[in-house]
Amino acid sequence: MMTNEAKKWLFDVREACVAIESFVAGKSLGDYRASELVRSATERKFEIIGEAMSKLRDREPEVFAEVAEGHAIVGFRNRLIHGYDSVDNAIVWDVVTTKLPTLRAAVELLLAEKKARLSSVVRMASCFAIAFRIFVNAGYSSWRMRSRVM
Repeated sequence: MMTNEAKKWLFDVREACVAIESFVAGKSLGDYRASELVRSATERKFEIIGEAMSKLRDREPEVFAEVAEGHAIVGFRNRLIHGYDSVDNAIVWDVVTTKLPTLRAAVELLLAEKKARLSSVVRMASCFAIAFRIFVNAGYSSWRMRSRVM
């Protein structure tokens, strides 16, 4: 079962993906290269994605394993932070346009599965509660009938 911490880190990844998509919407590689603000914001969100994935790797390895290229994502974050002076904007742009949508979809699927499992548990608990009430009410009625007869 996924912990709340894992869910939070996946949520952080998803939110960072959404933010990056909004930063680059309608832009080209040339626009990306020309805007320090967009580059900085995009790289910062990739750092958050990588850090969240790193925490998943260390503390929730079974959830981390569900994300394709998890190790590459953490490595990309490390490259952005430690190799800040040699970041290739074309590579970052390629990741934005080809890898980010896949990552977002995978994370949304994991979060949806978590929600679906929780919903099924809630539904099961509701069914159990209804069945229990029927049982108790039926038993109680039978007991009352027997006590009147005696």
